[in-house]
Amino acid sequence: MLEVLRPTQEPGWVLTHEGYSVLTESAVESRFALGNGFLGMRAARSTGRGPTWVSWLGYIRWASWPRCYVAGLFDMPNTEPPVPALVPVADWSRIRLILDGEPLVAREGEILHGMRRLDMRRGVLLSEWTHRTPAQVTAKGHELRLLSLADRSVGLQLQQIVLDRDDIDVRLEASFGLAGVGMEPVRLENDLGAWRTEGTGKVVAMAGAASLHLDGASADPERPFPLRWIWRWRSKAGQVAQFARLVAVARAERSEEDPAPRAAATLARSTSVGWRAILKAHEAAWDAHWSDSGIVIDGDDDLQRALRFAVYHLTSAANPSDDRVSIGARALTGDAYFGHVFWDTEIYLLPFYTAVWPEAARALLMYRFHTLPGARAKATLGGWRGALYPWESADTGDETTPDSVLGPDGKPIEILTGKMEHHISADVAYAVWQYWRATGDDDFFRDAGAEILLETARFWASRAVAEADGRRHIRHVIGPDEYHEDVDDNAFTNVMARWNIGCALEALDLLRKGWPDRAEALRDKLALDDQELDDWRDAVARIVTGLDPATGLYEQFAGFYGLKQLNVADYVDHALPIDVVIGREQTQSSQVIKQADVVALIALLPQEFLGQGAEINFRHYEPRCAHGSSLSAAMHARVAARLGASDTALRYMRETASLDLDLDPNSAGGVRIAGLGGLWQAAILGIAGLNLAGDTLELDPKLPPQWDTLSFKVWWRGRSVGLSVSRPMLEARLMAGDGMDVTVAGVTQHLTPGSPLRFEL
Repeated sequence: MLEVLRPTQEPGWVLTHEGYSVLTESAVESRFALGNGFLGMRAARSTGRGPTWVSWLGYIRWASWPRCYVAGLFDMPNTEPPVPALVPVADWSRIRLILDGEPLVAREGEILHGMRRLDMRRGVLLSEWTHRTPAQVTAKGHELRLLSLADRSVGLQLQQIVLDRDDIDVRLEASFGLAGVGMEPVRLENDLGAWRTEGTGKVVAMAGAASLHLDGASADPERPFPLRWIWRWRSKAGQVAQFARLVAVARAERSEEDPAPRAAATLARSTSVGWRAILKAHEAAWDAHWSDSGIVIDGDDDLQRALRFAVYHLTSAANPSDDRVSIGARALTGDAYFGHVFWDTEIYLLPFYTAVWPEAARALLMYRFHTLPGARAKATLGGWRGALYPWESADTGDETTPDSVLGPDGKPIEILTGKMEHHISADVAYAVWQYWRATGDDDFFRDAGAEILLETARFWASRAVAEADGRRHIRHVIGPDEYHEDVDDNAFTNVMARWNIGCALEALDLLRKGWPDRAEALRDKLALDDQELDDWRDAVARIVTGLDPATGLYEQFAGFYGLKQLNVADYVDHALPIDVVIGREQTQSSQVIKQADVVALIALLPQEFLGQGAEINFRHYEPRCAHGSSLSAAMHARVAARLGASDTALRYMRETASLDLDLDPNSAGGVRIAGLGGLWQAAILGIAGLNLAGDTLELDPKLPPQWDTLSFKVWWRGRSVGLSVSRPMLEARLMAGDGMDVTVAGVTQHLTPGSPLRFEL
């Protein structure tokens, strides 16, 4: 067993954390979390920790926050205000080691050595520890944990333990920790349990198998309770105890469904092939993903590591087999934001999946298609037509943003994002169009994507109201800059809305030409007549954008220029966000921006910035941004890279990487998955200048002088293309699929199998 507990030896693939601090432990557990899109597990220590349960903590804190998650398992906890939250399932990794009647816990005795490693190459968590007890017994342990990428229902834990003393009475307990599980049990058997959420009626089943070998000889366990195994023996110094545990998980959406047979069958299949085969298949799956999604940078080891970390978590977050779930703001790595889905998914994550894992991108967009009824209901509730997607959503597509929360003084604070941050409907439409253009997935476009485009366009046409000045305005909104609420004509919102409507009109024309029967059926279904389409065209022509043709500047929203100037640079050394430092009232009355707003518009719709418009707007808004969101720096990096400002781009990329690679206590709630997606965008869409939405595969690289080469692969309309950018040239190789055109810096050549192209830069 020991050989599989060793990490990848190739440099740059392993993240290491030594020691323990209560201030950073929860951040380490987020950073090194495991996932496969269906299951998630935080990297809490399995051995040597005491029990964890939910209670009021006051001024103390948990020494660890172990959590296991199942995607889509939401229920309504007893909170005020009530909002749906992702429900943790039984912690199946905990091991209790009891020596001469005394439990081995980290707070007693001395930890001589403790190390955790995230082996990103293999997708495994490796741990090793040496613990001397108060009785001077020294125990050494090595552990491997994984959530299988080859079979997403399966988890594996291996642990090897050695003591330095003879004749110690050893008791090893392996169980499924049930404290804090917010579900009612409906079935408990020796190797199987099933639980049901009280409100939503979802059911989750977990099956487990465990074994122990002492110096190679199998030991029989006691089974005093379901999903609990106990072994007892008298130690021999140097004797090797090897523990292995397999877990299988299944989820059912309705209480009348029983997922237990599926969990039991998966466990039976896994135990029949054995843990070595499970590990081998998992590593092969990671090999395949790294082959498609890996990025190689020569000349920048720090950002090479950061981008591998980003790709590791992005790969861990998605499940192309389940189009009823999406990816929350912290994926399946922590409790922050309750597992809710925001605009982050479409704007910050979908570009990665579209480029390297189209099947995952399709599933995430189908989640939005399945939740169209909730979006339609929200639009109707607001007095509009079409589909207004919720700012926060869970499993149903209903709005889950609370109307208010209680402040520190016990008084309610109104939350306006769910009522006013409407740009998310255009964000979803944008992701739909980008995916279809990149993949050529006509089935998706015809059967799902076009309907999303039309219904979101219908919303915007009803939202953009004609007024006495002859223009159509979108009032009472919140743009990406959430420091300024209830504003009128936010440039990002209005320009994206106008694009959304125009794109829907184009989509309808494409349907008429390619699938006339589908076009007619969809128009009938939506009761979409010519008069309404004329109104859409009018909206495209008359929506206020905030652009001043004389200066090339977009005013972020009506009245922004009239706000007080504030030198944001004076506050960069503060540990707290600027809105906390200067107060909410001063923030709202100043030209200080929470995150990329007009700058995000430059990234998404560069065609709206003619001539030097992108440079003019970036230079105007970049110094006004306080980066109060983890999304902000990456978007600035992407735009700076496109403008050729490589030093600025690299600075923002490093800032983004540090949010999760540095042990920020704010990471305790989970990794900032959107920031990691943004980091990938900065490298591939920014520095490499990749555009998948054109009529050819397009690139326009702007390699920083510090980098020697940047190599990666992308999928484009059924073809896999390997790309390598160096100082003098770009090389393109067709890895799979038919010949295709590639355009680099405006020069187009035809790429065929076996004949790489080289473009002079």
